[in-house]
Amino acid sequence: MADSDPNLASFDRVILIVLDGVGAGELPDAPKYKDIGSNTLGNVARELEKKSGRTLRLPNLGKLGVGNITPMLGVPPLKAGEGQGAYGKATELSHGKDTTSGHWEMAGLIVNKDFQTFPNGFSEEIIARWVKECGLPGILGNKAASGTEIIEELGAEHVRTGKPIVYTSADSVWQIAAHEETFGLERLYEISKAARKICDELDVSRVIARPFIGDPTRGIPFKRTYNRKDLAQIPFGQTILDLLVSKKIPTLGIGKISSIYAGIGIDQNIDTAGNTDGLRVLQEQISRVKKGLIFCNLIDFDMLYGHRRDVVGFAEALEEFDRNLPELLAELGPRDLLIMTADHGNDPTYPGSDHTREFIPLLAYSPSTSGAGAIDLGTRGCFGDIGATVTEALLGKASLPAYRNLNLAGESFLGKLKPVNAESNA
Repeated sequence: MADSDPNLASFDRVILIVLDGVGAGELPDAPKYKDIGSNTLGNVARELEKKSGRTLRLPNLGKLGVGNITPMLGVPPLKAGEGQGAYGKATELSHGKDTTSGHWEMAGLIVNKDFQTFPNGFSEEIIARWVKECGLPGILGNKAASGTEIIEELGAEHVRTGKPIVYTSADSVWQIAAHEETFGLERLYEISKAARKICDELDVSRVIARPFIGDPTRGIPFKRTYNRKDLAQIPFGQTILDLLVSKKIPTLGIGKISSIYAGIGIDQNIDTAGNTDGLRVLQEQISRVKKGLIFCNLIDFDMLYGHRRDVVGFAEALEEFDRNLPELLAELGPRDLLIMTADHGNDPTYPGSDHTREFIPLLAYSPSTSGAGAIDLGTRGCFGDIGATVTEALLGKASLPAYRNLNLAGESFLGKLKPVNAESNA
């Protein structure tokens, strides 16, 4: 579908930023997931005014057309000839609304079957096996729950007994919470790896180690830390990351990227402590790394605000990202392409504490983009259009047959950006 000249399509660098959980409106199949009316961006903008008396301020994202993707109070859509870059949204073809399936699909790998979920907790047999293998005194919880709420409920008993807290959700996930100091961080990672082996048999998407700190007896409430570890299932097929590595294109992960792909296809990964730290690391790496893919996940939208149904916090996190955007854009040259998107929705106005089945927003920018005003990319057929675009950007249009030969999904939208760069800066 891309129509760019193969001699003009190749870029030196792509920066791909995932705003974790920032959805852009319910998908057509949202009723199947009981997510009718979900719209993370639109509902946050609407509810912010009700809760705080002010409107959402995203002037820099607005110039790229975020207000054209879905109606957002305080973020007006661009008129013809206004703005810069490109905007659109993408449809998820994979089953579920999980972090893993969302990231895998944007890398071209469609998840055509549901990961297994355990809304009523794991069986006594499974838990007994894990407890024995890990030499644990038992467990607490073993139910679907909010991570913050279950720590408040069972944290003190966990500290007293040494029994880890096990919980799950509507997603395919086995989560293990334990106190960093009384239980030990390395011990938590160790038992989480043992759970990952069992979850490979059960076809569970992720095991998440959820460390926390605090001592309510001393007036210090329990609080989760950024030392979490996600242990994902190994991708069942190749992704664009494998293709890039095979062509010796450097791949750098920032945040939880490497763990989502089980370390496959990521040359180096830098762990981060939330959005602010992630933005700092991203800025540093854009200044240093001049070739390849920089793939960044900003987790706070999802972890701190979406799951906790914190509308104001979610809005403030969006505004923080928006304030940092000009500095990021200033680092880009004509051989750079920036893509901003999400992996699923996590509407903080929606009942419950789970992800929501939504379109993902799509914003793209390069100083080499020609034309007057922001470009409408429309509704893309799958998240894999991002992977196809990254492939064409870094390897050229001639690489797309190899992309398809790997049975990777997606159609590049690079040609719609009308890149005019012809010579490499190398």
